[in-house]
Amino acid sequence: MASRGILAIDQGTTSTRSVVYDAERLLPLAASQKEIRQYFPQDGWVEHDPEEIWQTVAETVQEALRQSGMEPHSLVAIGITNQRETVLVWERDTGRAVHRAIVWQDRRTTRYCQQHASAQPLITAKTGLFLDPYFSATKIRWLLDQGDHVRSAAEAGRLAAGTIDTFLIWRLTGGQVHATDVTNASRTLLFDIHALQWDHDLLRFFGIPPLLLPQVRPSVSDFGVTRGLAFLPDGIPIRGIAGDQQAALYGQGCFTAGESKCTYGTGAFYLLHTGSKAVTSHHKLLSTVAAMCDSTPKYALEGAVFIAGAAVQWLRDGLRLIRHAAEIEELAAASRGEEPVICVPGFVGLGAPHWEPMARGAILGLTRATTAADLACAVLEGVTLQVVDLVEAALKDWQGTPEAATAPLSVDGGMTRNAWFLQRQADVLGRPVVRAAQIEATAHGAAFLAAIGAGLTDETALRQHIQVTARFEPTWSPERRHQKRRAWRRAVEAVLNFARSDGSEPAPG
Repeated sequence: MASRGILAIDQGTTSTRSVVYDAERLLPLAASQKEIRQYFPQDGWVEHDPEEIWQTVAETVQEALRQSGMEPHSLVAIGITNQRETVLVWERDTGRAVHRAIVWQDRRTTRYCQQHASAQPLITAKTGLFLDPYFSATKIRWLLDQGDHVRSAAEAGRLAAGTIDTFLIWRLTGGQVHATDVTNASRTLLFDIHALQWDHDLLRFFGIPPLLLPQVRPSVSDFGVTRGLAFLPDGIPIRGIAGDQQAALYGQGCFTAGESKCTYGTGAFYLLHTGSKAVTSHHKLLSTVAAMCDSTPKYALEGAVFIAGAAVQWLRDGLRLIRHAAEIEELAAASRGEEPVICVPGFVGLGAPHWEPMARGAILGLTRATTAADLACAVLEGVTLQVVDLVEAALKDWQGTPEAATAPLSVDGGMTRNAWFLQRQADVLGRPVVRAAQIEATAHGAAFLAAIGAGLTDETALRQHIQVTARFEPTWSPERRHQKRRAWRRAVEAVLNFARSDGSEPAPG
């Protein structure tokens, strides 16, 4: 039994996980996970119940500790990672939320963003983001507009706002600490990522009182200690915080410029560490803050693939080609390489570097000989080729060392259990792909940050804890790779042309 432990709380969009780690070896001892309910009060609206989130934290922490056999007082630090951009406002006196949390997926502020599109250049220059309902600022504004009493209370300092990490810190510390870390702050549209502070011009633009917002600290900082909890003793320090994708970047050991990771879940998120330089993207990627262990700035370029694991779910639930997601590996492996099938899985639009919300999915190159295996292969290849687009766009933006173009891509997430998929990713990318032992890298990253904050280790020593379970070397010839990419580009162009056409023009004849 380990004598000391680290607790990682991973609060996600659909569930809350708590993981207890051995503080010396930084290996997981036990984990507990509980789903949380999503509320859809109107079309395009997505909400969470803050009290349910808090309850699942309490329950999973207790269960993970019970399974690990570790006494709560043996915990030396807590790390938190969270769904980014989801935001809520609560009363400082009671801790009670004034409204359900508004989830990052929520689109209720779309009209506001459209009406203020002219502010886009200023916002991007300061934040590295787009003016979009995805981010937190317009959600906070909406919450403040739900009655004069809400805004007046915020202006008087009686309310507090924050992303989920901030809410959990507040509750864990008994209302003593109102803080967030730089990675979560960088996703709000209110944070100047160059000055690393809340921006007064942006606060005025969105109509958000400065008193409402938390203090911003590096990802490794003193975020207070537990106080007044029924499930943890007083005095356990909270030492590491990061938004989920930055936590995954850190958990994969990507600490320095040129290192990158891709997390494959429902979608896929690619992050390229750019070191101390915030890179402005010319390919519609996001510039964001990477996890910081001190006041030294750290940045990353980020791009998202909207459909990754969701494409496998479509094959299972929509086409019923498979009964279980794991069956996709064997089915895709049975595909014949000569079938020219290309799938663009743009079911909910295409993200970076295209950003075409009206795009939809397409399958091209079907023949009478096409089989279910060929479709499965094409769907998985479509995910890998979208990731290639992100990788190439990020490298063009960064213009870093030549070694970065050939460095391994670190991967995590549920889809990485599929060895065939990872081999195909390496083949179309033309670079090695490495899978870490801990494929749930978000919690691992939170534990790493907490361990540094507790003085147990540093980044040099942490690299010894990154265990690679599989490495996939590219096997395709450059000619085959280029041929596949050319076919992919033609397919994407066809999808984009279809999306941008209103059907009013006669077909050429």
